[in-house]
Amino acid sequence: MTVTTAQLRGSIKGKAPGLRHETELWRGGSAIVTGIDEVGRGSWAGPLTLAAVVVPRGKRLYKVRDSKMLTAGEREVMHDRILEWADHVAVAHASHEECDALGMSAAQKLAAQRVLSRLGVAVDHVLVDGNWDFVESHSTTLIVKGDTVSLSIAAASIVAKVTRDRLLREWDAHHPGYGFAANKGYPCPRHKAALAAYGPSAVHRRRWAFMDDLRWTAIPRVGIGDGGDEADGAQLGLF
Repeated sequence: MTVTTAQLRGSIKGKAPGLRHETELWRGGSAIVTGIDEVGRGSWAGPLTLAAVVVPRGKRLYKVRDSKMLTAGEREVMHDRILEWADHVAVAHASHEECDALGMSAAQKLAAQRVLSRLGVAVDHVLVDGNWDFVESHSTTLIVKGDTVSLSIAAASIVAKVTRDRLLREWDAHHPGYGFAANKGYPCPRHKAALAAYGPSAVHRRRWAFMDDLRWTAIPRVGIGDGGDEADGAQLGLF
């Protein structure tokens, strides 16, 4: 039996993303258009995660929304439906070590190159959520609040969010006490209390400002170039 989401709540029924940007690019000769979105920039732990989705031209998938509009259960269902529906889907990460060593901007550029290389198809144009072109290697269109108006970006937002949330839930079992299953590494009172009690775990980003409040642990705040390497991220299953 196919699992489906419940009827959409009235508050988001009329907020479906469309294909205006994709259609304009297809008509202009861009055969392969992908939307990309990221999650994890503001987290204190875990990777920065990017997803890229190439949507089919002739087959719509309903109930796709900006991931922030959906409940966790709705995102899980839509994630699996997107994987079945889309022409191409890819996910890539910049590990917490890379976020420390490179800085967030460079880490995001690295993850973008990884995710585009994993699509398995030559991309003609990239739709980017926001007003900063962190792709650089491809022709791009920047769309502020793109996850609310572009079907490709909205689908990517769901895939990125669900992938990273699943990873943080797995890590919660190995790093108990920080509440990763609930907070996904983001700041919250329980997370702050755990850091004060235990110090940072092996998956915390040690370049972040919260480290300044943990001086008693004798673990210094990391500067650019002081983080781990890609091999460390590979051991955590990020590549």
